[in-house]
Amino acid sequence: MTDQPVRTEADGDVWRVTLDSAGTGNAVDPAMAAALGKALRARPPQTRAVLLLAEGERFCVGGDVRGFATAVDPGAGVGRLAADWHEVVRTLLASPVPVVAGVHGAVAGAGVGLLGACDVVVCARSTRIRPAYAAIGFSPDGGTSWTLAHALGPARALDLALTNGTLDGTEAHACGLVARVVADDELRAAATELAHALAAGPVRAMVRTRALVRGAVVRTLDEHLDDEARLIAESAGDPEGREGVRAFVEKRRPDFRGAR
Repeated sequence: MTDQPVRTEADGDVWRVTLDSAGTGNAVDPAMAAALGKALRARPPQTRAVLLLAEGERFCVGGDVRGFATAVDPGAGVGRLAADWHEVVRTLLASPVPVVAGVHGAVAGAGVGLLGACDVVVCARSTRIRPAYAAIGFSPDGGTSWTLAHALGPARALDLALTNGTLDGTEAHACGLVARVVADDELRAAATELAHALAAGPVRAMVRTRALVRGAVVRTLDEHLDDEARLIAESAGDPEGREGVRAFVEKRRPDFRGAR
């Protein structure tokens, strides 16, 4: 474990952000919330994708329950932490480049909400995903209830949350909570490969696509068609779109990295 709970590194086109507080299970406390938000905001402009990983046996065990136990005013303290963590979630949602997460081990509490804020989640098969709030008498935060409801549907989300149930990687993939499931020893390589593949693509079009997909669940089809027309027009006028069309006509691979 380093002195800081989050480590960053530019790997070519990819901005790698690693939760690095293995001794705590990468628990969410004020230092983790501040460091992760800072790391995401510090992304170098030349990088074209974010890759979120974690050190240790657990991806993120959720809130720092030991810290909650020693708080003088737990309601105020937990409320402040939730607000800070929600800013991290919002930063991920507003990322100007695609976000890939590679998750393993235990994912609990507010860590579950992170999955819903990332664009593509690659999950190790043995991963155990648990809301965990019921075990300590809390209701969810970090976007966890939203993530579970949208992936599982209200009935299954409530069953999982109220009974403190668990999903393994295969089950999480089957219900749509994660996009891909891989063998444990392949996780880091698979997530890294995917992040580099997205970084080589039309990242601005990908961000528009993200907006459309996320918006589809709250709009009517009629409303959604207007957004699709507006955003595909933006894409067609964007240097990425122009390069993609030229490459198609010229029968070559597009160079989206050079499209400015």
